[in-house]
Amino acid sequence: MIKTPDNEHLPQHVAIIMDGNGRWAKQRGLPRSEGHKQGAKVFKRICEYAADIGIRYVTFYAFSTENWRRPPEEVSGIMNLFRDYLREAEEREQENARKGLRIRYIGEREGLADDILELVDELERGSADKTRTTVNIAINYGGRNEILSACKRLAEQCARGERTPDSLTEQDISDNLYTAGQPDPDLIIRPSGEFRLSNFLIWQAAYSEFIYSDILWPDYTEQDFDAALEEYAHRSRRFGGV
Repeated sequence: MIKTPDNEHLPQHVAIIMDGNGRWAKQRGLPRSEGHKQGAKVFKRICEYAADIGIRYVTFYAFSTENWRRPPEEVSGIMNLFRDYLREAEEREQENARKGLRIRYIGEREGLADDILELVDELERGSADKTRTTVNIAINYGGRNEILSACKRLAEQCARGERTPDSLTEQDISDNLYTAGQPDPDLIIRPSGEFRLSNFLIWQAAYSEFIYSDILWPDYTEQDFDAALEEYAHRSRRFGGV
């Protein structure tokens, strides 16, 4: 039986690419929407479990800027699941507060419905002072655009004469990303048998450890999460050194 590593060997920040919902549904002869519904249940379980075992930051990749190309009915279903989660989280505000969960949205606001943005703002405000575990939910997120937006803000500062291009550092870019103030992910997990980053946290992932598995996200369990943490605990991170 796999056990959760002790706190000394736990990653501070885990990021997860939630992948495989559609294939899970197809294997069972179900509509893709059923795969997303099951995936949403797994998201809630893994989110709470990560907090319970002491992960300080956990980021879930739920919907990319490229996912708008999917069939409209599928996109609508995913957005409705996001609405349901936000409303449920708001109703469970006291429980989340007791657990010390801070909820943050990372992604482009443009393109999301007004009611979703209102729910996001309310949830972020209500959990802003919680410090045990920060949960980043990446919706309408694209890593390249995140970097581009950061560069544009810095370029505007240079244009106003507030700083010079020569003064810019890597830290300046990090400070203008959605994850500003958070540590870069130590571990990125991608289930479903795919071996790519898919435009996810591409600046922050420079020295992340990657763990891939063939398990489709709707089948992912706490034991699978523990197995990934156990593998991470036995890796040697050198950050370019020896």
